[in-house]
Amino acid sequence: MSDGTAIAGPDGLLRCPWGLSTEDYVAYHDEEWGRPVHGDDALFERLCLEAFQSGLSWITILRRRETFRTAFAGFEIAEVAGFGEDDRTRLLADEGIIRNRAKIDATLANARVLADWEPGELDALIWSHAPDAENRPVPATTADVPAVTDESKALAKALKKRGLKFIGPTTAYALMQACGLVDDHVADCFARGAGRRAEPKERAPRA
Repeated sequence: MSDGTAIAGPDGLLRCPWGLSTEDYVAYHDEEWGRPVHGDDALFERLCLEAFQSGLSWITILRRRETFRTAFAGFEIAEVAGFGEDDRTRLLADEGIIRNRAKIDATLANARVLADWEPGELDALIWSHAPDAENRPVPATTADVPAVTDESKALAKALKKRGLKFIGPTTAYALMQACGLVDDHVADCFARGAGRRAEPKERAPRA
């Protein structure tokens, strides 16, 4: 049993223990988690998927991600904002996603809200809550990784204030981890620092 420190995989690389817990997690851990994500549509997708993950394991969402993308028109904000009652009925009947009425309704409502924002506005708001990496302690084990931080509380509050639904501090922190606002790979993990963010000079426009 792991003590929460990095463990070696079959390739000899040290990884966060969860990154080796299933085959599906290896590529996600190595190539995505903790790497910077920019662009309104890309961040909308992560925001939606983290909300759908609430109360479930992330592996459940990860294994259905492509089906989610198909069901929600690639998470293009403008497309999802135009979904009507027929689309809602379709989504509620789609066994390939999580058929949670509240989460589906929140996704559609959030898209309608975001469709009225300026290009790059969601990107700018989310990334404005990234903490100073230099002043964050490096987690030695997974037990040192928080579930909620002051920054995630502030991000959730800011998103709710702007009209977004189904986003709390825990979901906001999971978003921050997944999108590279924080680097929570444990100290000896080979992926730690791989997603270190250079301050973007321009925010990515909405695709």
